[in-house]
Amino acid sequence: MTWVTAVARLRARREPGGLVTVASVRGHAPRRAGAKLVVGQTETWGSIGGGNIEAVAIDRVRELMGAPDPEPELLEFALNDKVTNRHGVQCCGGVVTVLVEPLPVGPAVAIFGVGHVGLELARILARHNLDLYLIDTRPDVLTDERLGVLRDAVAQLHVHHTPLLPEEVLAELPTGTHVLIMTHDHAEDAALCDAALRATHLGSIGLIGSAAKWARFRQRLATEGGHDAAAIDRIKTPIGLPDITGKEPATIAVGVAADLLRAFEQDRR
Repeated sequence: MTWVTAVARLRARREPGGLVTVASVRGHAPRRAGAKLVVGQTETWGSIGGGNIEAVAIDRVRELMGAPDPEPELLEFALNDKVTNRHGVQCCGGVVTVLVEPLPVGPAVAIFGVGHVGLELARILARHNLDLYLIDTRPDVLTDERLGVLRDAVAQLHVHHTPLLPEEVLAELPTGTHVLIMTHDHAEDAALCDAALRATHLGSIGLIGSAAKWARFRQRLATEGGHDAAAIDRIKTPIGLPDITGKEPATIAVGVAADLLRAFEQDRR
């Protein structure tokens, strides 16, 4: 398996890991500059030469997996029998520097309703390293032609057409997913709010709409859904930055995206 495929596998699994690259070699060493090793929680792919170099790099990647905001590091190894190593002697005679690049699990965002605002928001979020779920009951808003603006996405896109019960997708979302509810149907929005509050694995929950809409929803969530005030307060509405008051879809999307990016920063702390 190539290192590119291995990294893609980790990303698809939403598993943290690291990419280790031989950055420079002076003298004799097991591998040349450019050799790569991909490290997962329990598996590795590729090799940077085995022995102490590789074992220390694997240990370091797995230590960084538990750090809140890990950064790349350079590790230097002198390959001679006078150096005390953690995992045995390597006496090739050279000096090797390796670059350790953490591959943390990115955030996940689910947009329920890919209308005018939803699509503008997807265009912004698709430029970021995250998992982006686009869910709608209407097949015409999820066509390849309409979503073509996301063709060069950095994000991993997951498109779901759910003609009947979009709230069922909530159970399939990764732990910590930030949910944004902005469908074309207020009844659908209400059902999603209720289902989202019952799901214990989600991150933030946002609802687009007016104060009057939220007042009706809040009463219904309490009386019909049985949710207490603390649970209902998990839903943020209006969404976005309060100082951005424009009504254009692209303007709303910018405010919502900026607020989400701030939440991602907080999650990493």
